[in-house]
Amino acid sequence: MVPKFLKTYKFVLVLTVLTMGSSKAQENEAQKKSLADSLYIQEVENPRKPIKVLHAEPLYIDLIRDLGALKGEKEWNIGIGMTDNITHDEYTALVEYEWAPINRLGLEVELPFSIYYPTNGNADTPGSKLNSIKLAAQYTFFVSEKRKTSMAVGYIQEFGLADFKNYGNDTFYTGNGYNPFFVAAKRWGQNFHTLLYTGPQFIHHFSDNATSTNWQINSNFHYMIPGTRNFIGIEFNKELKKNDFDMTIRPQMRVVITDNLLVGIVTGIPINRENQRFSSFLRLIYEPSH
Repeated sequence: MVPKFLKTYKFVLVLTVLTMGSSKAQENEAQKKSLADSLYIQEVENPRKPIKVLHAEPLYIDLIRDLGALKGEKEWNIGIGMTDNITHDEYTALVEYEWAPINRLGLEVELPFSIYYPTNGNADTPGSKLNSIKLAAQYTFFVSEKRKTSMAVGYIQEFGLADFKNYGNDTFYTGNGYNPFFVAAKRWGQNFHTLLYTGPQFIHHFSDNATSTNWQINSNFHYMIPGTRNFIGIEFNKELKKNDFDMTIRPQMRVVITDNLLVGIVTGIPINRENQRFSSFLRLIYEPSH
């Protein structure tokens, strides 16, 4: 009986040691990730600089600059996408440059392109074009470290342009877009992020001197992976027009390639497929050192 008891005792002892070792390893790994989160947040929320709270930025309807932007920050964005419409396919591309000339003020220049390809021999496909020249500004007027909350107001001015095929045969400058907006964001703990982006958009067409209005209400939820700058999340892009409501759900993820280079991947799922089906979008983000 004694040898058997000793064998059982040894087995229990070894199992206990292994369990304690595994628990300790998991605890150490969790501590490392928590430390990495804290260090990244501390890097963004540097106490030696003006107050800035870290927030996850949506990838499809992105912000003009980080909330609480600091002087000297800058960023290049290149985006490509594809939308499966009912009557045609739309391929999109954009180039953005955004920067902060002073603390809390972000500026942006964007060139968005659309290339249309007919399906089923459709003859009413829109003309491919550089959609507009976009100039934008955003000012963060409220930053609270205690509440981990930031709020901003901004404005986007669009100068609408003609189709490529009509260059020289039509008015090159076809209209204006006016888009004031409001942003509110809150971080919950270290990893959970929520953000609301909303405002009206007024579009003035020179051809018939008509003005159309729609409201954009974009709500976002993101989870930043512990120990990284990577995140997964979802955008709810809602648009209200006269007697019409559209919403597209956009699951997304952001992955860090290098310290200065990130890539965002977005899928679009419309709740009503009266005009379009699925879409996809990829955003390449480059943040030069400053």
